[in-house]
Amino acid sequence: MSNALTHTAVLTARQLRAFLRVPGFLVMNLIQPIIWLLLFGQLFKSVVAIPGFSGGSNYLEFLTPGIVMMMALFGAAWAGTSYIQDMDRGVMDRFLASPTSRGGLIVSSMLYQAVLTVLQTLVVLGVAWLGGARFAGGPGGILILLLAAVLLTFVFAAFSNAIALLARQQTALIGISQLISFPLMFLSSAIMDTSLSPEWVRNVARFNPFEWSVIAGRQALRAAPDWAAVWASLGLLAVLAVVTTWLATLAFRSYQRSA
Repeated sequence: MSNALTHTAVLTARQLRAFLRVPGFLVMNLIQPIIWLLLFGQLFKSVVAIPGFSGGSNYLEFLTPGIVMMMALFGAAWAGTSYIQDMDRGVMDRFLASPTSRGGLIVSSMLYQAVLTVLQTLVVLGVAWLGGARFAGGPGGILILLLAAVLLTFVFAAFSNAIALLARQQTALIGISQLISFPLMFLSSAIMDTSLSPEWVRNVARFNPFEWSVIAGRQALRAAPDWAAVWASLGLLAVLAVVTTWLATLAFRSYQRSA
């Protein structure tokens, strides 16, 4: 167990060092979410006046948790890229020939993506605050928002890793990630309150893990959160994170047998 933890820490530090060599990567990942936050925050700010809208009186406050989760989703969906790069460069073969913890290889990628998610979330919250958003949930609500974003990151980073290990091609990973990410985003309340959406969208959103994270984060930032919805959503995300990590482990074993 101690070896696995040590290997996980070392492998996570390896990815963080690579990130620090190219800090512009964080900036590039932030550009699109911030544009969406500021652009959509202005374009759709009048939707709060639509009868039936239950997201509060400030659209930017409603939108911010959705943008945070969008950023976590799209970032995690690309997590498998590092595996494919290691495969192409022969690094993965050297890992497999060494006593490196296989679990550490999987978990370190997830932890690295989680660190990026936390950093990016703090920046987005700061931009939203400058734009006039005020979150009544305070520091406790922000911590729960971060927890929901990290759990969502774990879910899709593990899934992305599994796809990378099975497909072993960058183009396949990109195609599958895009195919899954955009429908999950639009079939949720990230941008628009689902109470204003068609009934079938509301029904699908109930089973959407992306929606679970949005609900947990958005409720936690309110003055009077629905704690039952928050804990239920976090619990579902935690269970799904365990499942996708297990799937990534199975994919890794499949890769080892064929390597």
